Amino acid sequence: MTPVELSRTVLRAVRRAVDGGELSVTVPGRAVVTPPGPGGCGDYATNIALQLARPAGQPSAKVAEILRPHLLDTPGVTDVVVTGPGFLNISLRDTTPAGLVEEILRRGLRYGHSDRPTGQIVRLHAPHEVRAVVVMDAIARILVSQGALVRTSSQTPPRPEWTDLLGAHVDASGTPEAPAPLHVDGRPVAAPADPTPSATPDAPAPLDVDVRPVPAPADPTPLGRDAARWALLHPAAHDRPRITDEHLVQRESNPLFRVRYAHARTRALRRNAADLGFDPHPGDVRPGDPHAGDVGPGDPHSGDPQVTAGVLIAALADHPRILGAAARAHAPDRLARHLVTVADATLAFLPTVLPLGDEKPSVAHRSRLALAEAAGTVLAGGLTLLGIDAPDHI
Repeated sequence: MTPVELSRTVLRAVRRAVDGGELSVTVPGRAVVTPPGPGGCGDYATNIALQLARPAGQPSAKVAEILRPHLLDTPGVTDVVVTGPGFLNISLRDTTPAGLVEEILRRGLRYGHSDRPTGQIVRLHAPHEVRAVVVMDAIARILVSQGALVRTSSQTPPRPEWTDLLGAHVDASGTPEAPAPLHVDGRPVAAPADPTPSATPDAPAPLDVDVRPVPAPADPTPLGRDAARWALLHPAAHDRPRITDEHLVQRESNPLFRVRYAHARTRALRRNAADLGFDPHPGDVRPGDPHAGDVGPGDPHSGDPQVTAGVLIAALADHPRILGAAARAHAPDRLARHLVTVADATLAFLPTVLPLGDEKPSVAHRSRLALAEAAGTVLAGGLTLLGIDAPDHI
């Protein structure tokens, strides 16, 4: 992303904040983007929050915090840090395929996670109902991955099978009107201004969220942990979940199977490549390379001709944005659906990775293997946030 493109990105963030009613200002014609000054960090910095503070009638630091999530929601932006009176310091991702793969393999299961706490405190409350408790657990996992401090509560303690079998953790008892007390380092947070590391006068006020998805029509525990959690989390909160054995079948019609199978196949490819004497190495995997998945009908590598390596790369690059959006919307179903997208693109790409016949392993094969391993890493990380196992063998 060039400085000119980043300037436009900053202006789009302002426009989103204005359209969303968070700021009442006239969107300026340009945003100044420069290398960070003393005390700054990242790749670029902008003073747009200072520029808008007076017309917005708000402190520049507050304007910066309003704009921050909109910038983080931009593909290619890995982090945004507010420093000084309200400078926005922006870190960018290397958007080449090799750079993306390197970042994923370096960060592992934490790819897309926040590097530091945001100071946001979120108190989640669920009724005494199995889907609500499981969805709340997944929301908490995703929020924590994005730097939030989370406290979960239910008016009645969950049933033992919900915690022991389904792995749905609840911190304490409470109600939406009187949430469970939030603790930081063993000390209760009684008010937003508590001088604790995660609740300071400058931190956002605690957010109380009542988690009430459409209840499960039947007991999901006979499905086992993984299938039960998927059955409850994959549908949107307003949709009624299907509690049937369809989540256990090992065929393409089952989205959970496709996600877990795609992950297991990437791990199998790594083992097969080791037998052939080569390891993954991030490199240039071009969508136009016929061996990278961009093929036509009838090609032995085609799989789904509509899905290319470029689609897989785009899906992997979009993972941090999806995590941020799922956290803000308190919607683990967004992550579940994204994992299906990644899995389908992965399965179409995997037949192109290993050499065929007498073909010798090349630099291109090592690059494709690294991309496949990155895809497996994203799938494993996403399943982990949903509380679902990612097996290496299926």
